[in-house]
Amino acid sequence: MSDGGSEGAPERDGLRAALAGLTTRGRSFLAAGVAAAVCSYLLGQADLLRVGLLLAALPLVCVLVLHRTRYRVAGSRTLAPARVPAATESRVRLRMENVSRLPTGVLMLQDRVPYVLGPRPRFILDRVEAGGRREVSYRVRSDLRGRYPLGPLQLRLSDPFGMCELTRSFSASDTLTVVPRVEPLPAVQQVGEAAGYGDGRQHSPALAGEDDVIPRGYRHGDDLRRVHWRSTARHGELMVRREEQPQKARCTVLLDTREAAHPGSGPDSAFEWAVAGAASTAVHLLERGFSVRLLTDTGSSVPGPDGAGSFAGGTGSADAAGLLLDTLAVVERSEEHGLSAAYDVLRGGNEGLLVAFFGDLDEEQAVVAGRMRQRSGAAVAFVLDGDAWTRGPGGIRFSDGQVPVAERLQLLRKAGWTALPVTPGDTLPALWRAAAERTDTPETVAGGRS
Repeated sequence: MSDGGSEGAPERDGLRAALAGLTTRGRSFLAAGVAAAVCSYLLGQADLLRVGLLLAALPLVCVLVLHRTRYRVAGSRTLAPARVPAATESRVRLRMENVSRLPTGVLMLQDRVPYVLGPRPRFILDRVEAGGRREVSYRVRSDLRGRYPLGPLQLRLSDPFGMCELTRSFSASDTLTVVPRVEPLPAVQQVGEAAGYGDGRQHSPALAGEDDVIPRGYRHGDDLRRVHWRSTARHGELMVRREEQPQKARCTVLLDTREAAHPGSGPDSAFEWAVAGAASTAVHLLERGFSVRLLTDTGSSVPGPDGAGSFAGGTGSADAAGLLLDTLAVVERSEEHGLSAAYDVLRGGNEGLLVAFFGDLDEEQAVVAGRMRQRSGAAVAFVLDGDAWTRGPGGIRFSDGQVPVAERLQLLRKAGWTALPVTPGDTLPALWRAAAERTDTPETVAGGRS
């Protein structure tokens, strides 16, 4: 939940701004009064002059009264929730409180929202008593991920006769974050993958686990049953046996954001499918206890809360998933021409499981992607078929000719990748299961995909 700020009172406008706030009715009365005064002078009718002065004075008096009115109104905004998946609604609640000793007149509230979230909401509030409060709400929804500012809230004041209106703004604003949609993935183990905890995991020295033959000095709080007496006699001080504990399995999720690799645009484009796939994969692996790093083709790696470059799964997986989703909510296409920057990052060490979402790959980039496989324990690639994503009705192609996706898959599979093509209508849970069930034959994939 996100709370908007509050203002003690709307900003004060000058008298010139108040005159500019005359409504059509107010301007009509003023014009009629001036015309009546001119006619009374020309015709010598004193009664007509009095009528003209009354007509002209009424809107001017309303302007003066409204200008000198000092409503002290506090406003706040609440988003529930402040982070939503794409195509999901969020409720925005506005709360107005009259903190002055005088009742207000009719108030009109208008909240500024981006066009993609829908029309600007407007509300009419009747007289608000001294110390009274009013609450209104509206819904916003976006099919496009991103960060959208809400506010500032505008308050429009009007006099009882409708002669003048003044608009005053609050300074507080909030941000709605629309993240990619996350699909739950089946709990299957990829080929060559070691689970986050369990068989095949790495071990690191720690204070609990299996015995290690290397002793260390005794520390306050160590279990005396771990004292290594032979080493104690040799060093002349208490020595205890080292222990080791399981180290979380690591995973790198590689997202290809090259603009040239992802033709088309919009919420149903290939690029948006890849972003949603990366989000679903990262969240799934975090829930399984993996330490997850998000990497793009530019070589930039999303740092974890500790700045180590990865997010730890397990107990804090919900917070880590939220931070990753916030990053993917604003990821844009890059102007990179290749994957060399990402390869330079990956060749720095063993990356554990590598899951990549590739766009169109030419032969050169397919070779670079193949080399990435050498630095991972297991590698799964989802290759989006650009031709399939840009075909129009009747199978008409609107994109330039590309190397057939089957050839790109063949190059990746020869390098050791578990590679699957992605076409419109494919779902990541089905592809994830197919990748796990894939046979060792490079040309085939269990489940009928090739």
